[in-house]
Amino acid sequence: MIDFANELRKGYNGDAWHGNSLSAIISSVSKDQIFKRPIPNAHTIAELVLHLTSWTEEVFSRLEGNLAKEPEKGDWPMAKEETMQEWDAILSDFRLANEKLLNLAMEMSEDQWKKPVNQVLGSRVNYFELFNGLVQHHAYHAGQISLLLKF
Repeated sequence: MIDFANELRKGYNGDAWHGNSLSAIISSVSKDQIFKRPIPNAHTIAELVLHLTSWTEEVFSRLEGNLAKEPEKGDWPMAKEETMQEWDAILSDFRLANEKLLNLAMEMSEDQWKKPVNQVLGSRVNYFELFNGLVQHHAYHAGQISLLLKF
């Protein structure tokens, strides 16, 4: 499954099949675009990155065997303030969450990937399906961020 973990790495910071990686897209964000809401009622780029981080951390928690739940920081956390320092902290948290998850995924055995996620409610998925869902989640929001950059 090391090859599958590589799919997250490519989508996050490599040669993604769908286009630019999330890291490449995010690195092209100008300071004027970070907290801007070019589409009424749509999320800002900062909100999207916070959301991505929140779910990456939750997937990490589940892969460690913890009970599936709402992300600790919430589904759509808000930036504490609209400053470059806050943006740097958001990016740092996103980078750390992905690196931790990738390191964990690289250490997992074939049998661990087949193990069901520890959850009380909802459809049963195994660790592989959960991880694959996060890869798709990253790609989906990479597309949203790319579109917001065009406004």
